[in-house]
Amino acid sequence: MSAGDPINGQQFATTALNTRIAFLLELARRLHQYGTSAPRLEMAIARAAKRMGLVADVWSSPTAIIISFADLGQGEEGVAQSTQVMRLAPGDVNLARLCEADEIADRAIAGELDLREGFHRLRALGLPDTRRDKIGLIASYGLSAGSIAALFLHSSWVDVLVAGMIGVIIGGITVLAGSRPRLAVASDAICAMVATAVTIVVSAFVVPLAIKSVVLASLIVLIPGMSLTTAVREISSQHLVSGMARMGGAMATLLKLTFGTIAATQLCAAFGIHARDFALPPLPAWTDYPALLVAAIAFAILFRAARRDWPVVIVAVIVGYLATRWGGEISGSLPAAPFGVFLGGLLLSAFANTYARFAHRPGAVIREPGILLLVPGSVGFRSMSFLLERDTSLGMDTGMLLLTLLVSLVAGLMFGDLLVSPRRSL
Repeated sequence: MSAGDPINGQQFATTALNTRIAFLLELARRLHQYGTSAPRLEMAIARAAKRMGLVADVWSSPTAIIISFADLGQGEEGVAQSTQVMRLAPGDVNLARLCEADEIADRAIAGELDLREGFHRLRALGLPDTRRDKIGLIASYGLSAGSIAALFLHSSWVDVLVAGMIGVIIGGITVLAGSRPRLAVASDAICAMVATAVTIVVSAFVVPLAIKSVVLASLIVLIPGMSLTTAVREISSQHLVSGMARMGGAMATLLKLTFGTIAATQLCAAFGIHARDFALPPLPAWTDYPALLVAAIAFAILFRAARRDWPVVIVAVIVGYLATRWGGEISGSLPAAPFGVFLGGLLLSAFANTYARFAHRPGAVIREPGILLLVPGSVGFRSMSFLLERDTSLGMDTGMLLLTLLVSLVAGLMFGDLLVSPRRSL
């Protein structure tokens, strides 16, 4: 939604208050459902309400939205005429539907679309995924796991294939959990147990594997690196309740994943199944670039980007990775990893704002998939694992690295917004 268009609330003067409120509530629900952070959601709804002749005080958190509406014509002495509370589940990024919601809002605010029709179109976005969408999502888990094993962990061909196979299994469990609330509560721990158990069994009876690398790669999509990054960014922008709540959810997910891996390891040991942890010859260096391309395609599917946005998403992922990698190489006396992550976040944020300004589409199309290879979720997972294994020193060192990388990435994103100011809320 554009931030620079003139206010034209007069065209909504004859529109019923309930119609305007219903449209804004449904818009807020969809933005939340499709992974919009608290600062951007609150800004988007407040601006849309102002252009409809309303004042909206918006409070957003990962599990709820509270909005108070007042008539803009009442001035500073006006009081809220309606306050709505919505209890919502934490959202997942869905770029295609986010772009559709953004387009519907723009057209409705511009007067090209009736508010009632816009409301029904927004409501229609809430339909469940088709079978084809679910199959694509499951496949993206496998492709992501295999590409991460090749790109970052530099594992062998066998490790890549096994990680991809386990990723498909994890994707299937995740899709099943989406329609089964009881399974959803424990799905992270179950996925970690399945990934670890399968890896140990394959390594013990089929072929030796690099156990930690395969488990980490197969669980990479579930590790809450994006949530940690969003939480730190919300806290830094003074959205303290939302940021701390999101941080708590991310830490809970890390604990469940860590518990699942340790529980599966102990269970296999109890049955006398011991993995042959052996590092096979790593992949040649040239495989990094095919793996990067596969990862970019996988992220486009994972984030449910529209086909027209696939080239942009692929470019964003490649730019983010190369900027981080080259930034680390040219860092000189600066710490390589934090400087590389800072530079990647800076370029991606500026790229996303430039794209949003000229393409008139949400910058999230660039920003969300682009930073996925930069977020330090795997570092947090390793830190938790070390702590639960009672290796306090290594766990604390890894935890400090996690904090450093998070701050570097968030700082890069913030400075990118200063370099190219955002003209759209999303």
